[in-house]
Amino acid sequence: MSEHQVRKTSIGDPELRFDDEDPEGFRSGGFRLGRVVGSKITGITLYELPPGQAICPYHYEYPEEEWLLVLTGTPTLRHPGGEERLAPSDVVFFPAGPEGAHAVRNDTDQPARVLMFSSVTPVAAAVYPDSGKIGVWTGNEDDNVMVRKESNVGYWDGEA
Repeated sequence: MSEHQVRKTSIGDPELRFDDEDPEGFRSGGFRLGRVVGSKITGITLYELPPGQAICPYHYEYPEEEWLLVLTGTPTLRHPGGEERLAPSDVVFFPAGPEGAHAVRNDTDQPARVLMFSSVTPVAAAVYPDSGKIGVWTGNEDDNVMVRKESNVGYWDGEA
């Protein structure tokens, strides 16, 4: 590829990936555009939500910010203030931390498509208030962990 060639892709006919291990209710398909074009510090994913499915559980993140753009359908957004139905062309911003908590699901009988934009950091955490979990991503897969929030230990725990 020439150093001056534009890296592009299309969301017109994406190669959506559905994960067979996702439980019922969370079986959305995704196409990670950022990875396709080689982005390192920003991400963008096209999600297709079949009827009755959600992208992921209600959560918020550190230090990442996210944006949502509705392309088609009328997905339901859960946020700290409640729930609301979104429409095509609606744009929502989710700041890092509890005020940016969100979940997106499709309560209709028609598919919905949304684009999610985010900052990408190698070290990040996500908090899942409904299940009391925290996921920590360190940049080293062997050190990544999903734990119950109540498992918190003191700084000196286990040290000599």
